[in-house]
Amino acid sequence: MQRVEDFLADQVQTAPHALSLTDSIGTRWSFADLDAASDDLAAQLAEAGVQANDRVLMLSENCAAAVAVLFACWKMDAVVIPVNARQSPAEVDRVLAHAAPAAVVMTDAVSPDAGAHAHRLQASTISGRFGTLQLATPLRSQPDADLADVAVLLYTTGTTGDPKGVMLTHDNLRFGGKASANLRNMTPDDLIYGVLPITHVFGLASVVTASCYAGASVRLEARFSAAKLFAALNEGVTLLSAVPQMHALLMQYTKEQGLDRLGSPDLRYVSSGAAPLDPAWKRKAEAFYGVALQNGYGMTETTAGVCASNNPIGSPDISVGPCLPGVEVMIDDSVPGGRDGTGEVLTRGAHIMKGYYRNPEATAKVLTPDGWMRTGDLGKIDENGFLHILGRSKELIIHGGFNVYPPEVEAALNDHPQVIQSAVIGRMKDGDEQVLAFVQIAEGDDLTVETLRDFVRDRLTGYKRPAQIILGTALPAAPTGKILKHKLLDTFADQLT
Repeated sequence: MQRVEDFLADQVQTAPHALSLTDSIGTRWSFADLDAASDDLAAQLAEAGVQANDRVLMLSENCAAAVAVLFACWKMDAVVIPVNARQSPAEVDRVLAHAAPAAVVMTDAVSPDAGAHAHRLQASTISGRFGTLQLATPLRSQPDADLADVAVLLYTTGTTGDPKGVMLTHDNLRFGGKASANLRNMTPDDLIYGVLPITHVFGLASVVTASCYAGASVRLEARFSAAKLFAALNEGVTLLSAVPQMHALLMQYTKEQGLDRLGSPDLRYVSSGAAPLDPAWKRKAEAFYGVALQNGYGMTETTAGVCASNNPIGSPDISVGPCLPGVEVMIDDSVPGGRDGTGEVLTRGAHIMKGYYRNPEATAKVLTPDGWMRTGDLGKIDENGFLHILGRSKELIIHGGFNVYPPEVEAALNDHPQVIQSAVIGRMKDGDEQVLAFVQIAEGDDLTVETLRDFVRDRLTGYKRPAQIILGTALPAAPTGKILKHKLLDTFADQLT
């Protein structure tokens, strides 16, 4: 079996001194440096009792040492459980209880939250060519032969109930990394901005794994900052993959600097994922960046990639594009909310997870016997074979007997020049489901609810218009920048009517 660390071995053999990683605390590693750092860490993990098929929990934010943890574990045949250090103690404890890791590694040099977890877990400092890390060994080694081909366990976010650990194999990550690199035409001359958390599948597969396969370098950032991203895009970054919220905040920051476009001399590829595009926003983004804005679709269980666009600048296409090579997609229009070719998106191929760890019941609900995975997303395929995502099936709002897709309402709101981003959800009231809109605007902006209502009146038919619009200067978001819709009602509870 070929493994993810083989990508690193290839780079060490062909270009050992080429730049691999830089990070926000001044680390600057070649591929040979990364190889040596991961060797050092693997030796110390083995000394601490970690064996093949053990689990190692990594509590981190983006930094070079976190990448060393990944490769160290893979070299030992151990499985990494990447968890963002900003998760609460309760969230981390649920993962600890379910995965039973032999070791916990924390990147406290770059993350105060990782340091807090280290203190709570009574960790000890270890050091080597990887820098310094915190190591705790809460449990004895418990190898699990069922994990022999698994590279990572990625736990899906959730507020209650048992966590689900997505098992991605070495083949999954190799496939996802190659697909991302080939899609973006990555070369050793590329510099990728790595702010997408590598504890999540997008940053792990499409940034870290893809760059190692292609020999490109990555500039890692622990946390998103519009100011830092603006500076990086004027300092040699050639590829930017981000979520819409990051793009929106960068454009707002640039506007506050008195500029209407970025003007980067090196940027050649920009993509957006995790939320649908709308035509007006896409045109605005392309005018800002000066390059085409590509869209894509994927999820943790599909190793990030399912579909991706490859359009010229100015294209009106707002789909997520065709399937990636080696990937299949079909639509099941028999599900609730589906009809006439609109329905749940199913996908099949080498990108599909092995299953949910220690949860065969949940695995059986989403993986069919013939290899299809039920995504839970609603979509349709157009005449060109391009996939359009309409939203999560569980987020479909049925108002007055009509289907309301939140992304369509969000697109109408986002068209307003003073709107940074928006999120739309449904809420049951008086026997019907209301459409609620939460809208982020800049501090001190004069946009009113009435003005926004007037703005969307001609853009949305009556049953799609929000029953209530709430304005704020921030929306609850995950470390990836993705809006946490399940937290909107609690966050703005005092403003709901």
